[in-house]
Amino acid sequence: MLVLGQDEFAKYPFLADAGEYLKDKGFTLEQFGTDPDLRMLIDKAFERIQAAADGAIYKSELTDGKVTSEAALPREVFSFLLAIVLLKLCGMRTLFNRFALAEARRAEKYLERDLGNIADKSREDLAIRIIDDLFSVRIKRDGDDFAIPVPDYLKYSVNFYEREWKLVNRRVYGGLVYLTPHETIRLLRAELGVYIASKITRARTPQMIQGFEDHVGRLVDLAKKFATPVVYTGEYPPCIKHAIDVLERGENLPHSGRFMLGAYLLSRGQAVEDVAPLFKNAPDYNERVTLYQLNNLAGSDGGTQYSCPTCDKLRTQDLCFATSECDGITHPMQFGRKK
Repeated sequence: MLVLGQDEFAKYPFLADAGEYLKDKGFTLEQFGTDPDLRMLIDKAFERIQAAADGAIYKSELTDGKVTSEAALPREVFSFLLAIVLLKLCGMRTLFNRFALAEARRAEKYLERDLGNIADKSREDLAIRIIDDLFSVRIKRDGDDFAIPVPDYLKYSVNFYEREWKLVNRRVYGGLVYLTPHETIRLLRAELGVYIASKITRARTPQMIQGFEDHVGRLVDLAKKFATPVVYTGEYPPCIKHAIDVLERGENLPHSGRFMLGAYLLSRGQAVEDVAPLFKNAPDYNERVTLYQLNNLAGSDGGTQYSCPTCDKLRTQDLCFATSECDGITHPMQFGRKK
């Protein structure tokens, strides 16, 4: 079990048990809604969620990863824990996933700094223990890089399409893949987001708390801007239907799933402008980046148009959801064609 100091709690508040932390500090949720001195922490929690909804990372009150004032620690930790309470009270899953991804990106920044901190071995050791504790991945320093077992690398790199993430393009020796601190943490970002999202999902949903009502109502309104009704025909194969359903729920579709969906729809003759809105509900949606990537898939700049991966490839990426209607096909584009 990880033993955390105040700096670690502030950087990685998702490692704290919310109920136990509040109890240890002598607070109840009701106090935050009624005590004028504590209500400001609900405001901070709301700001933390709003920043995530806007695609930004909450700006922490830490200096070089350290708590520099007595008031900073409770603001950092309580704003995170109260954000989870607000999310559970509003019940808007699209905000759950945006918040989890933003917090993963925030933690990624601190993990990368701690992992690459040659001057303070204790911070490097803590980052290594966090990675081991959360993901059961054992890494070790080797010079300026970190070594990760090949099976673990393959497990987490499967969703990356960039060439540099292909095993053949990595330095491999003795069953280990060598990565920079940045690459090591980037490899695990999606899993960190999944871990934080699971903390939110598993958290108990309390009854409405006096003093929380206004913020909950504002979150419900905030979530409405991400609502994107999706209509699709029954001619789409199960893998494509599943990908659209994931996005419609506001959940994070991996890069490989987005590549599959975009390439499939564009290959069917749909325009980039028609496909782009499907991704609006993704937790990390960025209109400019989405349009750039779709235009790249479509070969709009005169390049090659990418095709949807084969069924065999999708199975290796856990993107295949075959039904009896898929019998006899080897590619999603064959779905629904008469044999």
